[in-house]
Amino acid sequence: MRPLLLSLLFLSPVLHAENWPQWRGPRTDGTSLDKGFPLKMDAENLAWRTPMPGEGHASPIVWDNRIFVVACIPEQEARVLISLDRDSGKILWQSTVVKSPIESIHKLNSHASSTPATDGTRVYTAFLDQTETDQTRKLNSEHPPGKGEAPKGTVVVSAHDFEGKQEWQVRPGLFSSKHGFCSAPVLYKDKVIVNCDHDGDGYIVALARETGKELWRIARPNNTRSYCTPLIRELAGRTQMVLSGSKCITSYNPDDGSLIWMIDGPTEQFVASMVYSDRTKWLYMTGGFPEHHLMAIRPDGQGNVTNTHVQWHTNKGVSYVPSPIVEGDHFLIVSDSGIGHCFDAKTGDILWEERMKEHHASLTSACGLVYFVNDFGTLRAVKPGPAYECAASSDLGEKVFASPALSEAQIFVRGEKTLMCIGRKRITVAAH
Repeated sequence: MRPLLLSLLFLSPVLHAENWPQWRGPRTDGTSLDKGFPLKMDAENLAWRTPMPGEGHASPIVWDNRIFVVACIPEQEARVLISLDRDSGKILWQSTVVKSPIESIHKLNSHASSTPATDGTRVYTAFLDQTETDQTRKLNSEHPPGKGEAPKGTVVVSAHDFEGKQEWQVRPGLFSSKHGFCSAPVLYKDKVIVNCDHDGDGYIVALARETGKELWRIARPNNTRSYCTPLIRELAGRTQMVLSGSKCITSYNPDDGSLIWMIDGPTEQFVASMVYSDRTKWLYMTGGFPEHHLMAIRPDGQGNVTNTHVQWHTNKGVSYVPSPIVEGDHFLIVSDSGIGHCFDAKTGDILWEERMKEHHASLTSACGLVYFVNDFGTLRAVKPGPAYECAASSDLGEKVFASPALSEAQIFVRGEKTLMCIGRKRITVAAH
């Protein structure tokens, strides 16, 4: 009997659930492999709703029984990190990360828009510090901001433990943008990586998780504001860190920051993160301003691949702020004005389009469904396919600009005033 029992143990699926540890989840592409998520929010599915101090558009992140979110409390000029109990929604602690004068921002941005990241030991945050220093005072005096430009501030990256104690804090460089700051830190091996494209000498920096020590730095081309969080993937036999921004699309080696390939343009500014399809083996980029472009890109190039590696290209259905998603054979996207599109990921053909009202939260998916949340708090679960099919729709009761987090059959949505948990926690078998 004993050998048979051992055989059954090894043949049985291992219970596994995914955390949502950073911007757009474990793969930074908006997808969850967990099962059992609710289709809508109602009295039965709403587990809890907790009022949030301050304001912010950053997404919540999830690690086991902890939720972390950041906020700005303007009257205190404080940027804070908040930890909540997953089961009850109770705020466990609130830690001030930065105290700084309130920077100017775009009307659709916030002063706490950079989603934090965690590795289960530390929580990493990125904010903009507008406190005047000798360096910023000198630079702003020598090169005064032009009309519509912002004075130079300093990027602040910090690490806190799970009890809210700061372990380290560094200022990797200057930052200037009239629209504010919103690039989220991403984790790779022993590194915390932060993109700092701005109206100046743009850069991407990798810091050691344990100490904050700088490990490498990329000098970005074109010195133009963009706000994209990099996507890190095994692509075409190489680990690549890809992003659009600063008048180009680039791939770097995240181990040392060296350039792999580049596409010029196709426009000036970008916000949405790129995504990747395991089926087509292509990357997908959407942007931006002032022109609108959507591209499928083959990632097996080297050097400048502007004229050789764009698989398909369209100016239709483009989003600037919301990041898109790939679900099966479909590429889904929603424009800032609220027109949702479903593309055939291989051909670039539009299968359907649907009006959803203004939309700035990025798309998420689980169980073959894609979740759309518009600015007015309408949550839709949509099934990708040849025609628009909404499986369920519900009203969240407040405005929403942050992207949802999905973990263990629960959806966490940060609204204008509260953080809400939809669904009951369950351990599921993730489809690895």
